[in-house]
Formats: sequence, structure tokens, C-alpha cells
Amino acid sequence: MADVTLDVDPGTGQTAVKLQAEAWELNIRGQLSDFVGLGRIRDADWDERRSLAIGTCAGAPVFWASSGGEVAILVGQDDETWDVAVTVPLSSVDEIASQASRMTQHHQAPRA
Repeated sequence: MADVTLDVDPGTGQTAVKLQAEAWELNIRGQLSDFVGLGRIRDADWDERRSLAIGTCAGAPVFWASSGGEVAILVGQDDETWDVAVTVPLSSVDEIASQASRMTQHHQAPRA
């Protein structure tokens, strides 16, 4: 399982997602609302050649596709010819969507 951390840069409004395992780390940037959209990851079935384009990494688009309880995170110009790919458990992507949703609700809460 990958450790998941989300952080919003107050200066740019960009969200940074850090996925970290023992041997690697992947940092993906994008809009918080886009990461909430990862809640639809089960609809991005790689067997049907579907993916979600959410975020960027090292200046390249990031594509997310589910298959067999895992999610492939594909970094590159498209979801067919990526440059870097990692596979994480579906639960890690669910955690990203959940944290992003909570952060969105917190930022939209009325202030006293």
C-alpha cells in the first residue's frame, strides 16, 4: 500500500498529492476538485480502455485506470504511450478522493 498525503498550496491553490512506497515516491499536482473526481476510478476500467486524466507530474499529464482491484497511474502524453507507470491498491486512490472531498468541504464551510 502507498502512503497518501494531500497538501494545498495557499499561494497557487494547487493541490499536491504525494504517493509514497518503500522504494518510490510520486508527486502529482492539480486542482483539489479534480482529485475528488478520483471517486469515479471504478468507472475508469482499463480492460475497456478507459482512464481519468487528473493532474500533472513532472510537467506531464497523469492518467488513472483501474483493473482487478488495483489502479495504474500513468504519467506521459497520453494513456497509451506513457513514460512512467506505477500500480497502487484501489484503497490508496479511494483515500486520495476521500481526503480531497473532506478538504473541499472544509474550505467551503461558512466562516463565523
